[in-house]
Amino acid sequence: MKKTFGHMLKFWIDVGLLIVAYGLSFFLRFDGDIPSAYLTKLFFTLPYIIGTQYLCIKVAGTTKALWRYFSIYDFARLTQAIGFCTACFVSCSYLLRMNFMLWTRLQLALVPMSVLLIDAVLAIGGLVTTRICSRLLMKKRGLVSGEGSQAAVPALLVGAGQAGVMVVKELRSNHALNIKPVGFLDDDPLKIGSVIEGVPVLGKIEDIGVFIAKYQITQVLVTIASQSSSRIFRRIVWMCEGKNVSIKVIPGLGQIVGSKINLSQIRQVAIEDLLRRQPISLDEDLIRHSLYQQTVFLTGGGGSIGSELCRQILRFSPEKLIIVERNESGLFEIEQELKQNFPNIPVLAYVADICDPIRMEALLKKHSPSIVFHSAAYKHVPLMELNPIEAIRNNVLGTQLLADIANRYQVSKFVMISTDKAVNPTSVMGASKRAAEIYIHALSKRSQTAFSSVRFGNVLGSVGSVVPIFQKQIRQGGPVRITHPEMKRYFMTIAEASQLVLQAAALGKGGEIFILDMGEPVKIVDLAKDLIALSGLQEGEDIEIVYTGIRPGEKLFEELTLTGENAVATTHPQVFIGCFVATPWEDVKRYFNLLGELSPMSSEEQVKRLLRRLIPEYSPLSAMDGVLESGVKTEKVMGGLSL
Repeated sequence: MKKTFGHMLKFWIDVGLLIVAYGLSFFLRFDGDIPSAYLTKLFFTLPYIIGTQYLCIKVAGTTKALWRYFSIYDFARLTQAIGFCTACFVSCSYLLRMNFMLWTRLQLALVPMSVLLIDAVLAIGGLVTTRICSRLLMKKRGLVSGEGSQAAVPALLVGAGQAGVMVVKELRSNHALNIKPVGFLDDDPLKIGSVIEGVPVLGKIEDIGVFIAKYQITQVLVTIASQSSSRIFRRIVWMCEGKNVSIKVIPGLGQIVGSKINLSQIRQVAIEDLLRRQPISLDEDLIRHSLYQQTVFLTGGGGSIGSELCRQILRFSPEKLIIVERNESGLFEIEQELKQNFPNIPVLAYVADICDPIRMEALLKKHSPSIVFHSAAYKHVPLMELNPIEAIRNNVLGTQLLADIANRYQVSKFVMISTDKAVNPTSVMGASKRAAEIYIHALSKRSQTAFSSVRFGNVLGSVGSVVPIFQKQIRQGGPVRITHPEMKRYFMTIAEASQLVLQAAALGKGGEIFILDMGEPVKIVDLAKDLIALSGLQEGEDIEIVYTGIRPGEKLFEELTLTGENAVATTHPQVFIGCFVATPWEDVKRYFNLLGELSPMSSEEQVKRLLRRLIPEYSPLSAMDGVLESGVKTEKVMGGLSL
């Protein structure tokens, strides 16, 4: 009922304005003294003129627009509608005057052209003015902000550039968010003191603490769309530490569609935003050339890296994607997501174990893939120290099995996902991945299939990785447990790692171990402090950090290349090839046969001894070695983080 009344009210207001505009146009044309003959014409033509004008603005869609959100787009549509209508009237009037017989018969319908032009200006002015007044009235009454009785959240915008202007406009049009932009902060001295879109530029970014206190700010929006803004993010996070403010960020301008920012794109600042390096640029044409209309086979598709690889692969329109995963739940989730987001590309999901030779051969024979991405592996260092036989079975023998079948069915490319823990390994997990690298490299010399490996470090946000573990500890009130204050790791985001895997696959000719440039290693303690600050807490006051000592198999820092292994540049600036002396095929086969003969009853020492014979650089690190290497006093806290 209320909605119907509102529509009827707007209808009569519009019609009334059009009638007043038409009558006033005669009044102005004749200086207030309208001749009786033209007064008759006014009343005779009134219903036709008003009816046609309203029909035009209705067809243009302006009658459905909410007045409180009246914009330049609505103004343009109104102007076009009335302008078109007036052009039709003027054209008809001109044609009637050209035809004498029609002119004599339809004199009553002939209106001076000047009246029509004046009427157009008055009609547009009246309709626009009414809508603007309605918008201003609604705003004054607090209706535009969505919940009239609820005070808007005061926010500071960091960055007074193009992106900042877009955010201000979006905040004003998306009223349900209920955010009031108090001011901009920008380091450009020419902008400080100016007003942009009605919002003042208050000062420099370094003064953010002062303005948070002064205006009781509870939200900070980082509106810097620069692709190299991690340094600024870090500054903001540290300056806002302990001030109980929410920090959000917009995407880069390249990710923003059109001239608007969708509120769903504005998100909390994440730890990924604080990585100290330039974002990755891809040679998408090369990747598309390698994947387009190809059948792709991927193992471990339910994991963090595997699932992201699926998403990235489907962007390049393969003929179909075959996903193999042992975890039923993870496989189901990624299958449903991919089928929803990529409905036109066949996605076939198989619950299968890569160590099952009959199953793997059946799948590869059935689908004849062009490319195999082998992502399935055990990755957790402490667990594999306790389960070395499983690490050998899955990471080493599973890779051997899959590679042999791919070779037999002449798959064009085979890409194995490796890790920086394979370099000078001290853990069973790292040694198992190094053994898989050795086999892949040796097999490539004897095969038509282009076998290659891709080596990279820790992945932020992956299941069981450092970030979700720290976040859980922070939610529980601490302490945050770290094994050693000097422990460093290379980090990538899941998307970065997956994209560079595809880039390396496109570059691969066979026999390469690709090494991804991950920038500088990051101290784990710094990462923990960043996460504490992002949570609005203060390290040492709200959350404690304790050191638990290095655990078996861990190193203080990871490496990307072996001793004597040189990294050679490729055509992509962030992808390198590690060059090393290959292990003879006969030795590889002999050691892999011995590994295959290990049984569940084999001792941990037997496994490690055999791995050391295959991998001379493998140096197992015992629990006591870890304590001695750390040289740091440990707290009596169980469950220290292992990376």
